[in-house]
Parts: sequence; structure tokens; C-alpha cells
Amino acid sequence: MNKKIEIVLHIAAWLVMFLSPMIFMNQGHGVTPVQFLTMCTVPIAFMIVFYMNFLWLTPHYFVPGRHRYYFIINFVVIITLGIGLHFWMDYTRQLFHPNQHYTTSLNTLGFILRDIFNLMISATIATLIKLSFKWYRAERIRRDEEAARVEAELNTLRWQISPHFLLNTLNNIYALTAFDTPKAQESIQELSKMLRHILYDNQQPTVPVADEVEFMQNYIQLMRIRLPESVEIDAQFSIQTPQQQVAPMLFISLVENAFKHGVSPTLPSFIHLRMTADNKQIVFDITNSNYPKDQQDHSGHGVGLSQVQRRLDLTYPEQYVWEKGVSSDGKTYHSQIVISKL
Repeated sequence: MNKKIEIVLHIAAWLVMFLSPMIFMNQGHGVTPVQFLTMCTVPIAFMIVFYMNFLWLTPHYFVPGRHRYYFIINFVVIITLGIGLHFWMDYTRQLFHPNQHYTTSLNTLGFILRDIFNLMISATIATLIKLSFKWYRAERIRRDEEAARVEAELNTLRWQISPHFLLNTLNNIYALTAFDTPKAQESIQELSKMLRHILYDNQQPTVPVADEVEFMQNYIQLMRIRLPESVEIDAQFSIQTPQQQVAPMLFISLVENAFKHGVSPTLPSFIHLRMTADNKQIVFDITNSNYPKDQQDHSGHGVGLSQVQRRLDLTYPEQYVWEKGVSSDGKTYHSQIVISKL
């Protein structure tokens, strides 16, 4: 809670407590300044108990291992103030209303118990308020720490994706240099177009979806260079809101996975990619022929997908649906991510 608001609430509450004798004393006909000052002892007693608990007892003694001190000190102070209030109120009644007498022991005990009960309520309220403030601050710190942890993990994931992506791309270019130098040079030129997105945009929490689409288009163009014309590649993008924000390099692992595990050097292969974006949702859908690598190939299969899963969990909790899997005949792999705006 804002400190200024907390102070205002304290002042307002105690003003009500201190001004109430002017309303209820003397049957609503008002009180003299001396009468008012004498009657202020009741709210003063409440204030003593309240702030004794709020500022001292609850923070220092309402903790594991020290609760007994909290109750003992409260017991002594409240009993003392309760008895003292009774005798003070009895004195003021005799002072201002000498003809009224409250001499029975039953009345005395009843007044003392009433005052003790009211003081206990004051102590309880102070403790509950202090504990609620403590819980609120602890919860705020916990949320801040959790947000920092999530941000650090996202940064780590983004840094992991970039080297992984660059390594695979450079391996492809290296393979081209052995038999097609012009294509290798063209690949390097296409790669340079993507470096800006990797080095700069990838460091931001989100980027315009149009920038992400351009990055994927450059990557697809780069991959086309080394593939035979028999591989069917169909990529379509329908972006109605180019400036809509999305996590950078979120979908590239799926595209990379399609080229890595969906293209055969000898068998018919295809990659079909569809992406739409409007002010309500982003839909990324990719289908490719499935040629899984053998067990001896450890080129990173599945690593990118697990990173995508974790980034979706951290960036879009309860805002996305990801359906993926291999067809029943094992020949096609399909993946669709739908990110909705709440």
C-alpha cells in the first residue's frame, strides 16, 4: 500500500475515535473542552495498544519462537489499561455527574471486562493489519523476483536459440562451398540480412510480427538455395496487423525443424507453412513430410522444440494452444501454434 494512503487512513480512523465522545457524551448536547479532554483517555488507551502491537510487538514478537512474549506483554498491558480506564471513567463520572453512583461490584467487573475486551480488539486489529502489510510486501517481492527469474530464463533461451540457429545455418553454407561456390556466396549474403534480427531484435522482449515474418522469409530463401527444385516449399503469410508484437525468433525453430527432418535428398518432400496475424490472435501452422533422423544423428533434433515449449510457457501462459505430432502413417509431421490475446 502507498505510504501516503496508509497515513491518511490512520489519521481518518483516529479522528473518528477521538471525535466520537462529542457525539455520544451528554446525550448529544455537546461537551466542554475539559470533558472532551478527559474522555480522550479511552481512544488514547486504544491508540497505545494499537501502535504498541502495530509498531513493536507484531514485528518483533509475533514470529515463530517468540509468540509467548507477544501474548504476555499484551496481557499485562491490556489488563492494566482496562482496570485503569475503569477507575478513570468512574472518577470522571463523579466529577461531572456527582449525583450518579455506580458502586456495585457487578458493575465494576462488567465495565472492566468491557474495556479489556475492547482493548483486545484493538490489539487484534493492529496485528492483523500489520500481518496483512507484511504479507503484501512479501508477495510483491516474490512477484518481482519471479518476474526477474522468468526474464532471465527467457534471455537465456534466446541466447541459446541464436547460436544453435547460426551453427546449423553455417553448416549448410559450409556444405555448399564444396560443390557450388556461387550459391554459398549467395547464402552468406542472405545470412547477413538475418544477423541484424538475431543481434539486435532478438534482445528485445517482443518485436513487430512483420519483422519476424521477414526473418523467416529470409531463412526460407536461404534454405531454398541448397535444395533441389523437386522439394515443394509453400510459405504464405497473411499479416493484418504488422505492428502487433510477438516474442522474437519464436517460430524459427519449427521452420528449421521442418527443413532438417522434412526433406529427403532422394524422396519427394514438401514444406507447407501458413501464418496469419490479426488483432485477436496469431496462428502459425506448418506441415512437412517426415523423414526422421536415425539414432546416430545427434544434430539437435528436439532441442529447438523444447525451447519453443518453454518460451511459450513463460511468455504466453494460458494464452496459447500448441498441437503437434506425426500422422498415423508416419509420413507427415504437423505443428500449429495459436496465440490468443486475452
